[in-house]
Amino acid sequence: MTPYSILSLLLLNLYCIIALTHSLNNGFSVELIHRDSLKSPFYNVSQTQFQRVANAVRRSINRPYHFNKAYDQANTINPTIIPNGFNSGEFLMSYSVGTPPFKLYGVLDTGSSIIWFQCIPCENCYYQTSPIFDPSKSLTYRNLPCSSSICQSIPSGNLSVDTLTLESTNGYPISFPGFVIGCGHNNIGTYQGQSSGIVGLGNGLLSLRNQLGTLVGSKFSYCLVPIFLDPNISSKLNFGDNVVVSGYGTVSTPLVQRSGKVSYYLTLEAFSVGNNRVEFRSTSFGSSEEGNIIIDSGTTLTRLPNDVYFRVESTVIEVVNHERTEDPFKLSRLCYITTSRQLEVPIITAHFMGADIQLNPLNTYVQVDDDVACFDFLPTQGYPIFGNLAQQNFLIGYDFQNNVISFKPTDCTKY
Repeated sequence: MTPYSILSLLLLNLYCIIALTHSLNNGFSVELIHRDSLKSPFYNVSQTQFQRVANAVRRSINRPYHFNKAYDQANTINPTIIPNGFNSGEFLMSYSVGTPPFKLYGVLDTGSSIIWFQCIPCENCYYQTSPIFDPSKSLTYRNLPCSSSICQSIPSGNLSVDTLTLESTNGYPISFPGFVIGCGHNNIGTYQGQSSGIVGLGNGLLSLRNQLGTLVGSKFSYCLVPIFLDPNISSKLNFGDNVVVSGYGTVSTPLVQRSGKVSYYLTLEAFSVGNNRVEFRSTSFGSSEEGNIIIDSGTTLTRLPNDVYFRVESTVIEVVNHERTEDPFKLSRLCYITTSRQLEVPIITAHFMGADIQLNPLNTYVQVDDDVACFDFLPTQGYPIFGNLAQQNFLIGYDFQNNVISFKPTDCTKY
């Protein structure tokens, strides 16, 4: 290495330390890019807005399979396989790995447990349109031997360490040296790679939130914009002091972290459609137990057990006066004709343990055609999911010190 290279590396490290100290002391945010926004590498200019909505619904139909026993394990990583649910994530995050930084786009997933991406040499890679990370070109990359405690704690030897750099919205890149990553050389699956891998934000040992840990106060929050109304505005994921969720309208419910599971669970007691209450009881699984529904940023629709869904649907049909019609894409069950996109429907309240979340029509219906809006709940035989449309325009904070999730009604386009 030349003296000039060494000096450049030292100056880069000094800048990263200053930026890290500044950002962690003041909190920082990173941009969440919806896969159908204009900033996304997935954006397809030839598709109409309603075709993008239909594709999001299709991904939601497949998403529950991501949470079966094979994938929802906090301490299980198999970097040689890409789960089928990998292609169903809805938000991307830009970040960099290595020294010098190599930019990547990862699918942000609260149902995954590691930052994982394809690496050169690739023995069996899925097709990736963006450049693939070459570890040999990073000055800070090193493999973790399987004798290491981290490697032994997770049944996989394909783990590495390198510098992770996040692109903060305040203009300061924040670098975290010695970050454990998954570097995949033999990858199979159904994914087609406009992005390079996964940014796991779940409950796994090596997830982004667990590795940041006390550096950011063991908390994060996000505010999801109504993406199908304005594809130009990005959402935000917050760490440090930026996480605070408090003030008028804030409600909190216990965060249930199941042993050995990646996902985050809440306890849902009932829904109210206007003044009509539907208890969240199901014959298909123990829905009366704590932690009976997953909260997931990677699923567009809310998915309910069949018997619960049909009771909610029947109640909606009883109280909504709009003329019914069919979904032109044959995906949704309950749709209504709208005039000038105006839909008069009652508020649906999700009654979580200790917290009532009022869901506006923005959270419960999605426009699938110029004059058709469809109910954005669907039945499932898999695990119930509280989807991201239901989370739009809420500032949602995950507090792992106090094990609560807080919701505050917020205009996320102005947050």
